[in-house]
Amino acid sequence: MPETKYDYDLFVIGAGSGGVRAARLAAMSGARVAVAEEYRVGGTCVVRGCIPKKLMVYASEFPKLFELAKGYGWTGQEDAKFDWKKFLVAKDIEISRLSGIYMANLAKAGVDVLQGKARFTGPHTLEVEGRDKPITAAKILIATGGRPKVPELPGIEHAITSEEAFHLEELPKRIVVVGGGYIAVEFACIFHGLGVETTLIYRGSNVLRGFDEDVRAHIADEFRKRGLRVALSCSHLSIEKTDKGLVSCFTEGMKIEADQVMFATGREPYVAGLGLEKAGVELTEGGAVKVDEQSRTNVPHIWAVGDVTDRINLTPVAIREGQAFAETEFYNRPMSFDHKDVATAVFSQPQIGVVGLTESEARHEFGGGVDVYLTRFRPMKSGFANSEERMLMKLVVEAKTGRVLGVHIVGPDAGEMIQLAAIAVKAGLTKAQWDATCAVHPTAAEELVTLREKYTPPELAAAE
Repeated sequence: MPETKYDYDLFVIGAGSGGVRAARLAAMSGARVAVAEEYRVGGTCVVRGCIPKKLMVYASEFPKLFELAKGYGWTGQEDAKFDWKKFLVAKDIEISRLSGIYMANLAKAGVDVLQGKARFTGPHTLEVEGRDKPITAAKILIATGGRPKVPELPGIEHAITSEEAFHLEELPKRIVVVGGGYIAVEFACIFHGLGVETTLIYRGSNVLRGFDEDVRAHIADEFRKRGLRVALSCSHLSIEKTDKGLVSCFTEGMKIEADQVMFATGREPYVAGLGLEKAGVELTEGGAVKVDEQSRTNVPHIWAVGDVTDRINLTPVAIREGQAFAETEFYNRPMSFDHKDVATAVFSQPQIGVVGLTESEARHEFGGGVDVYLTRFRPMKSGFANSEERMLMKLVVEAKTGRVLGVHIVGPDAGEMIQLAAIAVKAGLTKAQWDATCAVHPTAAEELVTLREKYTPPELAAAE
């Protein structure tokens, strides 16, 4: 254990998922641990991210389910109405419950929870808002996460971000969502599903940059079928508030009037006001806390985990990074988190689940030695109700070894499927081993183990 000349053996800045996991494990080893949180315990994921967003996703899916119900003989759902305020109350109660669980778990582990923003005043010294006495710690973990970032343009003060979207007093009738990443796509689908006239604006040629091209093309087609308006290759110039609402002006002379404009154009590491310069902590060119594979900064006794390091900005990753830190430093079990082949899901409508390499990444790494297996089909549930919805499943395989390098799914329950597919990809299983697994019938997931014919993209087929 560190010398007792410090107030704490470990001080954690930020009580989000990564910080809480590290603090709890460290305290359970017998270490003296404190965590400071300036907002609410639980961090972005629990309070203003993953959890409330997923609840909103669930709420927004019911209209589609009501439509499907008609095809199965159900009637009466035409009179269903959505009560936004009632939903918000229920959502806030659930978030408070979960935040309370985090607080209780920290208390059970013996962690001191300090309410207020913490900032460095020296390498081992911190101050916390509301406390007169400075605090010293032998080891310090930065786990402050990220915050939304918005561009500078005339009228940007009239816009909201995802954080305000969770607390709108009224559900808007019209909304413009700006961005093409996870958050923009998910919220556009949420508002569209809740009956809001929604327009998704993105400056790129298609949404979800970095995802497999077949996935991007497929999801764009599904948005079109569902009536979600998407405007691509255009950028915001200004926002003007009028008596009728907010008028957004874009390149090419386009204007859109809406009740709300939501920017989801990325997030940035939350390092503002931490006093990192007083501790000598270095940042990357992008403004993230610079760390090595063990999440250690350039200052030997200071670490950082989660979104503030801008590696893979996902809650489970922050948790595993926090756990690896605690295991290494307080249990003498050295380990680091492997950031390769981390699965992720986009809770759009339809859902997207991916793990591993895209086809483009695989071809870049392995040249021509890549096989692709792809299928598109109508899911049984929606197909029976005459829905136009189609599902996409794609496997990217190393030709020489047969190892499955990537899995890409678009459709119902893609998020659930990709969790299990990720186990196989992480384990390095081959296509032959996938094929040797007996299908579960009738399911959509059985397609993952019954794909037999190789797929050649049209552009490659033309080249041949």
